[in-house]
Amino acid sequence: MIDDQLPLLAAVTLYELGRLSSGRAAELAGMSRVEFLLILGRYKVFPLQGELNDLESRLAI
Repeated sequence: MIDDQLPLLAAVTLYELGRLSSGRAAELAGMSRVEFLLILGRYKVFPLQGELNDLESRLAI
């Protein structure tokens, strides 16, 4: 069971840390980007954190 979830858990963690975009994380998890973003709530991860960080860095210039 854990082996089945390992790619998803890795994708969620790497996305949360800002190491992967939501699209790349979804690929790692083996699902669509929309599915990945929807499942993030299960892990208490804000689904648009990467986009928010990108916007904040652009506005800080």
